[in-house]
Amino acid sequence: MAPRAQVKSVDAIDAFRAALVVYASQARAALDEVSADAQRTRTWLENDQRLVWERELRRRLRALEQAQQELFSARLSNWQTDSDLRRMMEQRARRSVEQAQEKLRLLQRWSRDFEGRAQPLVKETEKLHTLLSHDLVQAAAYLRDVVRTLSAYAEIQPPAAPAPPADAPPGGGA
Repeated sequence: MAPRAQVKSVDAIDAFRAALVVYASQARAALDEVSADAQRTRTWLENDQRLVWERELRRRLRALEQAQQELFSARLSNWQTDSDLRRMMEQRARRSVEQAQEKLRLLQRWSRDFEGRAQPLVKETEKLHTLLSHDLVQAAAYLRDVVRTLSAYAEIQPPAAPAPPADAPPGGGA
């Protein structure tokens, strides 16, 4: 008969299972936060900032139109000093419009770049989230079953050794 395994304690396996459950829980929370951050950044780029700069561009275009009208009026009145001042204001408004248009172009490029760079990483985090939500849960359940099985095994008393026959020589030699 094979000797019995010396299972004295399953505490280490049980402690590892508990640590695994805690790790899976914390890692899932961290991955959820990363996914939420990526979504918030995408929304910020595609919606929030786009709307801000479109609104700002419209405001600046109105200011440019007004500056152009004032410049036209100053030219008609033939006031040179007023005309020069209005020309500078019109140029400043034009540069402001160009800056807003550049911001919108940059925002569109950043949105495309963000999708191209972030999407593969988001997919990887989704794979890891699946692993944490499915595989580690199964591993914890398996370890729980291992602890139960080994605990039950440790409680089984070994069968008593058979008594040597009465006519056998002492020391078991031949």
